Amino acid sequence: MTAGPPFDIASLHAFYADGGTVADIFDQVFGRIAAVNDPGIFLHLADRSKLAAEAEALGAFDPITKPLWGVPFAVKDNIDVAGMPTTAACPDYAYVAENDATVVRLLKDAGALVIGKTNLDQFATGLVGVRSPYPIPRNAIDARLVPGGSSSGSAVATAQGIVSFALGTDTAGSGRIPAGLNNIVGLKPSVGAFSTAGVVPACRTLDCVSVFALTVDDAWTVFRVAARHDPADAYSKTISATGFGSLPPVLSIGVPVKDDRQFFGDTVMEAAYEAALSTLSGLGHRLVEVPFGDFYRVANLLYDGAWVAERYAAVKDFFDAREDSFHPVTRKIYGAAKSLTAADAFNGLYALQALKQTLQPVIASVDLFCVPTAPSHYTLADLEAEPIRENSRLGTYTNFVNLLDMCGIAVPTGTRADGLPASVTLLAASGRDGLTAALARELHQTAGLTLGATGWPLPPAAKAPADSEQGLIDLVVVGAHLSGMQLNVQLRDLDARFSRTARTSDAYRLYALAGQVPAKPGMIRVEARQGGKIDVEVWQLTPAAFGAFVAAIPSPLGIGTVHLSDGTSAKGFLVEPAAIAGASDITAYGGWRNYVASEPERRARSAG
Repeated sequence: MTAGPPFDIASLHAFYADGGTVADIFDQVFGRIAAVNDPGIFLHLADRSKLAAEAEALGAFDPITKPLWGVPFAVKDNIDVAGMPTTAACPDYAYVAENDATVVRLLKDAGALVIGKTNLDQFATGLVGVRSPYPIPRNAIDARLVPGGSSSGSAVATAQGIVSFALGTDTAGSGRIPAGLNNIVGLKPSVGAFSTAGVVPACRTLDCVSVFALTVDDAWTVFRVAARHDPADAYSKTISATGFGSLPPVLSIGVPVKDDRQFFGDTVMEAAYEAALSTLSGLGHRLVEVPFGDFYRVANLLYDGAWVAERYAAVKDFFDAREDSFHPVTRKIYGAAKSLTAADAFNGLYALQALKQTLQPVIASVDLFCVPTAPSHYTLADLEAEPIRENSRLGTYTNFVNLLDMCGIAVPTGTRADGLPASVTLLAASGRDGLTAALARELHQTAGLTLGATGWPLPPAAKAPADSEQGLIDLVVVGAHLSGMQLNVQLRDLDARFSRTARTSDAYRLYALAGQVPAKPGMIRVEARQGGKIDVEVWQLTPAAFGAFVAAIPSPLGIGTVHLSDGTSAKGFLVEPAAIAGASDITAYGGWRNYVASEPERRARSAG
């Protein structure tokens, strides 16, 4: 490939700041397209002269008002780009889009430049990337393997370093599976965070526009630009682009119980997942094993009545008139929907609602989940032998996510023992996109991998942008409300945001209170230098959430002003003086977490 800067956004912007031009980058883009020589990636390429005119219209380099200034990106060919054809990988369906899809317009307004439209599993139906009448994109890591779908071209274009990022879509995992199979990041926003106006629907109630990127920082930059409510999309939601800053020291991370983990005999992938879990534990997070049977039951619903019928409904008139235009596998799936009834659809909805009710407390019991992105790698030969079964297996850990209104991000975690990419997906309840992305960045940085198939090194993590929401109230927590502790769920339920770790001034003493379930400390203020500096965490809540939280605090605890060692102060937990009678002074431990961690040692001393 031709030389040039890596295409992560920070490197590109450093190149521009040093006097590089967009024309130079276009040379790199088209040079890489030629060098990769994969006719399956793009279904349409932008005209160089039109690209030059768009670049000229950007004006002087300005990454502040245009955070994607001069950044090349690709768009899955079921998303409209004005003046380019949209085919959904069905030539007879093709039309030239008059307007940009909302998400494309937002990215262009931020300075990004569309290089072309990418290949996909036809009508975004599939997780394999081979259900297209066009040449099949080659997996960027190993050409024997499927590229993953349905957003195959977008993932491969990103992994090959042709573009900085690419848009895909994700109904059943199409923004995550190709990322995991090509050693890149795949961010699937909360349902409704990105507008789907101008997107050919698969399942309109579930569809998400997704982001493939070389780094988590880049994926989050795109998220901050594109997460906007859109009145043109009836399913659009207001999802805040916050929470990507400081990561709580200890997260409760749900993982499938061992007996529920499915790898279909791929012991190498299983070992890679175990290694990723060990990394999370080594980073200080708490793994919580969760039964996964009901998650799998939700996943199985996706290709039953209600949602297969929804896929058919999206293109009903075209399918009924031009059934012979469809790929054989796609035609079989859509054709099966013609025999379904409204009763079948409602029965599916009823089954989903019952499972949602069962799983809601499970999802709320942890901060987020970590699952394998895919249970195995499959070869093109595997798909020829079993086109339906292997596709279904790829969706083991993805199919349930949008049905349960969760957000997710696939992130590379290392290299398997056989040299193929390893990846996990972090999942959380809707609106917690920032939390999953922040942990994904920590995992990616720990893995220290090169980017996609490019050989470019992973750049250092950028300083996370400050959250823009104003009017939040700082709350100092000292005991069972600390991250990873039993009562932290009370903060999570109020959408509290972790701000930072801190220490109090030396005017506090900490006690282990008697008779508290769960065990709790009490902190009391004393004269300066008569106490110790106590480890605490600062969380932020809206005024309404703060009021609700304080109203629920039981005696003898209360909220007062806590002075911190950096000279600032905030509202936080204190205890009534009468409560320390009979309590143990644990100030010397320096904090509740240290005291709890010392319990085995204290028990051993007591027994001795």
